[in-house]
Amino acid sequence: MSGKIAVVGSNMVDLITYTDRMPLPGETIEAPRFEMGCGGKGANQAIAAARLGAEVMMVTKVGDDIFADNTIRNFQTSGIDTRFVERVPGTSSGVAPIFVEPSGENSILIIKGANALLSPADVDRAAEALKDCSLILMQLEIPLETVYHTIDFGARHGIPTLVNPAPAPAELDPRRIEKATFLVPNQTELATISGMAVNNEHDAELAARALIQRGVHTVIVTLGSRGALLVTGEAPAKHIAPVKVTPVDTTGAGDAFIGCFARYYVQTGDVEAALHKAVRYAANSILRPGTQKSYVDEAAFEAFCATL
Repeated sequence: MSGKIAVVGSNMVDLITYTDRMPLPGETIEAPRFEMGCGGKGANQAIAAARLGAEVMMVTKVGDDIFADNTIRNFQTSGIDTRFVERVPGTSSGVAPIFVEPSGENSILIIKGANALLSPADVDRAAEALKDCSLILMQLEIPLETVYHTIDFGARHGIPTLVNPAPAPAELDPRRIEKATFLVPNQTELATISGMAVNNEHDAELAARALIQRGVHTVIVTLGSRGALLVTGEAPAKHIAPVKVTPVDTTGAGDAFIGCFARYYVQTGDVEAALHKAVRYAANSILRPGTQKSYVDEAAFEAFCATL
C-alpha cells in the first residue's frame, strides 16, 4: 500500500457555543463561552489522519468569504495536499453552528455552502492523484452523486473506499454505496441505510450483515462509549472494546475515529488493529474541548495509549 489517503469531502467553519442548557422555543438565554474553529467531516478526518503522520490529499470546495483563506491555511499547516481545494466565486464557505452542553453532548446544524457544489467533475480532475492513493474517504456533507461517482471510481481502479454515511439523508440510495470497501455508520445511520431497527449490538450485526449481503465488503458500526462493531462476510462479528474516559466535548469524535482508522489501515492493512487504535484516538479526542484542536499528534497519542 502507498499509504496515501484521499478525502473527497466537506470542510466547515465550526461556530461553537458552550451552553448550560439549550433554550426552549422562543427563549433567549445567555451562554458562557463561544469559540470558532475549522471543521467539517471531511476536513476533520483529513486533519486527524495527517496529525498522526499520514500523507493526505483533500478534494473539496471553499467559498470566497473570510473563512476560505483560513480553511486552506489550516490544511497546509497540517501538511495536507491542497491542489484540489477550489474556491467558488459568489458562494459562502460551509459553516456548522455547534451547541455543547455541560455533559459534553452536542447538537449541530450544518450549512453546506460551497460543499454543495463539489461535483463528479471535480473528482475526475483529481483522478491521476487519486489513483496513487491507498484509501479514499467520503462523507455525506457533499452531493450524493459525487459520493456515488467516487465509489465507482475506486471500484474501477481497485482503490479501497470508505464511506461515513453522515448525515444519512432520506434520499440516500443504499444500492449506490454497495461497492464501498468500508461503510462506517453509527447506529442511527445504520438503521436509515438498512431499513432495519437498530436498538442494540445484536440488531446492529443483523443490519450490517444485510448490507454485506447486498455487496458492501466491511461494515464498521461506531457505538460511541461502547466501542465499535466490525462485521464482514468471512468471520463472526468482532466487538472492539471501548476506552473509558470522562468526556469534556464529544464533538468530532467520530471523525477522529475514522481519520485514525484510515491512517493505521493504510500503514498496515490490518483492519482490526487499526480499529483498536481508532477507538483509543476517539476517546482521547473527547478529553478536550473543540473539534480539530482536540486531535493530538502521533507522539501524544502513543503516550496516551501507554497509560491504558
